[in-house]
Amino acid sequence: MGKQSAWVAIQKKRWPLLILALFSLFTAMVFFTRTAFDSCATTSETSSVIINNNHFGEDKATSTEIHSVAQKVTPNPLDFMKSKLVLLVSHELSLSGGPLLLMELAFLLRGVGAEVVWITNQKPVELDDVVYSLEHKMLDRGVQVLSAKGQKAIDTALKADLVILNTAVAGKWLDAVLKEKVPHVLPKVLWWIHEMRGHYFKVEYVKHLPFVAGAMIDSHTTAEYWKNRTRERLGIKMPETYVVHLGNSKELMEVAEDSVAKRILREHVRESIGVWNEDLIFAVINSVSRGKGQDLFLRSFHESLQLIKEKKLQVPPIHAVIVGSDMNAQTKFETELRNFVLEKKIQDRVHFVNKTLTVAPYLASIDVLVQNSQARGECFGRITIEAMAFQLPVLGTAAGGTMEIVVNGTTGLLHPAGKEGVTPLANNIVKLATHVERRLTMGKKGYERVKERFLEHHMSHRIALVLKEVLQKAKSHAT
Repeated sequence: MGKQSAWVAIQKKRWPLLILALFSLFTAMVFFTRTAFDSCATTSETSSVIINNNHFGEDKATSTEIHSVAQKVTPNPLDFMKSKLVLLVSHELSLSGGPLLLMELAFLLRGVGAEVVWITNQKPVELDDVVYSLEHKMLDRGVQVLSAKGQKAIDTALKADLVILNTAVAGKWLDAVLKEKVPHVLPKVLWWIHEMRGHYFKVEYVKHLPFVAGAMIDSHTTAEYWKNRTRERLGIKMPETYVVHLGNSKELMEVAEDSVAKRILREHVRESIGVWNEDLIFAVINSVSRGKGQDLFLRSFHESLQLIKEKKLQVPPIHAVIVGSDMNAQTKFETELRNFVLEKKIQDRVHFVNKTLTVAPYLASIDVLVQNSQARGECFGRITIEAMAFQLPVLGTAAGGTMEIVVNGTTGLLHPAGKEGVTPLANNIVKLATHVERRLTMGKKGYERVKERFLEHHMSHRIALVLKEVLQKAKSHAT
């Protein structure tokens, strides 16, 4: 979305950081300069792990909460995966959060010497540029890419030490490909679930779920939802479930903590969309869809403009930026968004940015992140912890994983999901626009929270415990 010559000039000044910021592929929620598990070892801290079979410390034995406590320097907690054969099965290969997160895990495992094989269950019939690019990035990093069907896929599943199914939809691969071999593979399957929508609760997707070694879910809210929904709607029981919060990569943190890099990125992005450095930007960084709530955000933003005008508040010009647009798809929803902007005559204050692989430049250029996911919210909401790393306050819906990340009134402000949240969000936009010190303080508190619990090594230790337990279960079943 920018001028190539400008990027070249910037990169010459600070090429190492900008390569990380602008061209690093693997970024959590959706777009990727996210938690790229690219390092071969965790060299800063390790964790002592406490297993607590309670939700939020309450008497609920539905998931395993894994806590990290910083200690001395030790080797990578995933070193035990060296030489292990791991099969990763994704329902698709796209720029959506689930597949990209699984790719990060693939690189993390490759970094400690595991043999990693990738299968995509559903591929476009015609050549797809995104699939082609992502597959070649995996191949370049030593990840083997196999066809979803055929004897080689079956042999790999039978031989693997660990099979990770990614998302509920990936369950269709089991019967379609393994057929009568399914019972032999289930004891070594870890099912990584990210979905929060009701239409994923279909028997054809998850009928084998009770028989796998374990389920791994990104938030307590989602784990509880899956427990209740599978029991009430499908009459099946969840396997042992592990809650593993995600973490920001060292690469993203380096950019977030480099003031010069952030200033350069901020200036360039703002110039490219026509926003002055003194103006305030409230942004949603998510794929454009009704579930992500961009329509309600724009209504709130318009309402906040009216409030500022009616109360004659002295604030810098405020802008709304929606990163994740895709006019090539010509969706009805995106057309609705653009028509609303034209109807309200706020096109000089609202900016649409095409979906991108790099979120760091936008996090460096905005002032407040709006996480407006609707209904049950985000399973986790990776962009939230990334924004907090950039010392941005978060205005989020009081739903899903957002409530496990944002401390209301301290690192951001929460509002209800749905239409009833439009006015509260508008009020919160005005609050942060008019109170500079509060906005900055929330950003600093969010950064501190990230440093305490949402870094790469925190997640590495949490996921290492899960993999150890699943491998032990698989070994016990085999003997």
